[in-house]
Amino acid sequence: MKSEWETVVESLSRISISSNTNNNPVTIDGGADELRCIGIGTDAAVFQSFQAPDYAFKVYAEDKVSKVSIEKRVYNTLGDSPYFSICFATYDNILVLSYEEGITFYDCLLQGIHVPEQAVQDVEYAREYVRQKGLNPRDIHLKNILLQNGRAKILDVSEYVKAGNDYRWEHLKKAYDDCYHLFDGKSVPFWLLETIRKWYNQWNKYSITFEDFMKHVLKHTTFKK
Repeated sequence: MKSEWETVVESLSRISISSNTNNNPVTIDGGADELRCIGIGTDAAVFQSFQAPDYAFKVYAEDKVSKVSIEKRVYNTLGDSPYFSICFATYDNILVLSYEEGITFYDCLLQGIHVPEQAVQDVEYAREYVRQKGLNPRDIHLKNILLQNGRAKILDVSEYVKAGNDYRWEHLKKAYDDCYHLFDGKSVPFWLLETIRKWYNQWNKYSITFEDFMKHVLKHTTFKK
């Protein structure tokens, strides 16, 4: 007897995922009526099926399939944790994960939804938990943190085997502590969030501190005291 998700995996075979240059999101070709795309990244896209709504299916681009086994090992190492999804199975370029309700921190900013301090603290706890498991909590950003009933759930653990600190979370935490009160409850325009994201990806090329970067952002936005 097939597992609940095996039929969905068959449907996913009708979808092709291709990566793009310059760290742009993947391209999706094909589809199936019972599937909906719930997330798009630079290496993979995530789908949910109406036939098995308790699962999320992360489908990697053809040239990124080596990351499937890596991510599976990370989930196995993390085990059962309130901060992360559960990985149930893998199929070639697919990870079968627990579906997580919630809205990303990124969408919270777009919609003016309050991000409580508890959720931010949860990320701190999750990062310490990852370190205790012998892994490295990297690549934690607005689009892969869910606000779930006032708490945080972190998505995408694929970079936890890499060395070094990318400081993405540390910078987000500092921005939250120092600046979030300026626009808490306000809808931040998409174009502004994307502009800040692009600035952030370039700022360290110009040998300025993160504090100077934040001053630059505040100078060119309407979120001022």
